[in-house]
Amino acid sequence: MIVFEKVSQKQFVADWVDQQEDREALEQVYDQIHLPKRATAGSAGYDFYLPADLILAPGESICIPTGIRVRMPAGVVLLLMPRSGLGTRYRLQLANTIGVIDSDYYGALNEGHIQATLTNDSKEGKVLTLAAGDRFMQGIFMPYLLCDDDQAETGQRLGGLGSTDQAPSGQDGSQGAGL
Repeated sequence: MIVFEKVSQKQFVADWVDQQEDREALEQVYDQIHLPKRATAGSAGYDFYLPADLILAPGESICIPTGIRVRMPAGVVLLLMPRSGLGTRYRLQLANTIGVIDSDYYGALNEGHIQATLTNDSKEGKVLTLAAGDRFMQGIFMPYLLCDDDQAETGQRLGGLGSTDQAPSGQDGSQGAGL
């Protein structure tokens, strides 16, 4: 079963603290979070919606805590990328070009909170302005295969960004999947 869910309000607010200190405003933002959905019957991608207004000047980057997590079975990955229109008009990019959300990220200490670091790479000086609720990123679910001689690790993911490079001891799990 594949299901999008909201992270807890506590986790959402904790992940926004660096960018906005007004907890009451963040609680209102949380209440307005939309779960990703496809725009048409033929759409492959699930559109992610901005939880808050965004103004991004050329060359600027920002990390967007989406308030979203996803439950999916082993053997499935969620690939994230900017919506094509924003990529074409503003050269909007994810910091790591394509986000990879693994099935075991759901159980991370940060509740599997999907976060996206966006960069406006406009060469024409275009400022990107989007309102809360606008679609900014899309995710596509894909099955994947393993090598016949795969020697899978037995460790458990605890954190987000870069957590598969770290041993479980000392991992605080506070990082999100900052894409």
